[in-house]
Amino acid sequence: MAAKHVTCINKPHHQSPHEHITHIGNLAEKWRVSRETAVYEIDRNINQYFTIERSTNKVCYVGVVREPGKAPYLRTHADGKYNDNLLAQPECDGSCQIIG
Repeated sequence: MAAKHVTCINKPHHQSPHEHITHIGNLAEKWRVSRETAVYEIDRNINQYFTIERSTNKVCYVGVVREPGKAPYLRTHADGKYNDNLLAQPECDGSCQIIG
């Protein structure tokens, strides 16, 4: 299983706290995947995705959250606790090609 460093995200409106992430990616490596692809790959142990906590340099893995009546969504966690590290990432730009 490959571990992929996430350095950017896309949401329909980046500043909105109520909208889910549609894509995660890496600005330096110029890639991004859809939420659905990431969920599929995480669920099947194909790929792991992670961010680095800026203040502590701690790895925060991306997990799949499932709530009744909602589509699965992505959220980071470290030390068994979910956090907002994924939402703190900048917007993926047009140079990040969709893969998968």
